[in-house]
Amino acid sequence: MEQRSIALDGPGGAGKSTLARMAAMRFKLIYVDTGALYRCVALHVLRNGVDTKDEPSVAELLPKIKIEMMYDDEGVQRMLLDGNDVTDEIRSPDVSMGASNVSALPTVREHLLSMQREMAVKYDVIMDGRDIGTVILPNAGLKVFLTAASETRAMRRYLELVEKNVATTLEEVQSDMVLRDKNDSERAAAPLKAAEDAIMLDTTALNLEESFNALCDMISERLCI
Repeated sequence: MEQRSIALDGPGGAGKSTLARMAAMRFKLIYVDTGALYRCVALHVLRNGVDTKDEPSVAELLPKIKIEMMYDDEGVQRMLLDGNDVTDEIRSPDVSMGASNVSALPTVREHLLSMQREMAVKYDVIMDGRDIGTVILPNAGLKVFLTAASETRAMRRYLELVEKNVATTLEEVQSDMVLRDKNDSERAAAPLKAAEDAIMLDTTALNLEESFNALCDMISERLCI
């Protein structure tokens, strides 16, 4: 068992990235946002004018993609695509939907699998995504499935995008989120679902501090840190 690895899974807008970053700082872990990897692939595919659902065409682009994870002075993960920082650009609604599409392609998942697992071998990590506990880190020391009501998740994502000056509406965000939830849950390759041994954490009625405290309690109890 990878005692110092934490798998944090759940649908979009559940707060995985925010809570994972906070927990990484609290427990001195390396935070790995696996969704950002798929977003980088999606951005590259879109830039090349390729349909994000067209697996043969996407597969042709994979050998040419250079994705790097770096961490700034505050320990925040930054994503580089072909040497350029795209951390903010990959959070746009179009890229989000594209990421949902490419993440359903077995070729893409296989391409990124080794990169994700190598991070857990090299470092004590908290890794968030949609199939961390079921596929990427099946032996993680702690698996948490984070969720919240779809309306709550949509509002959180909308406010996040507004803060980043992304032009959108709550209705658009909620519509995209419903579609992405459907795609992620029904895809053939590593569908979104809780691992059998995952602990469920529903944050619908919890604020950020309460959600963070609940997660920290789970980490402290399971990993004794």
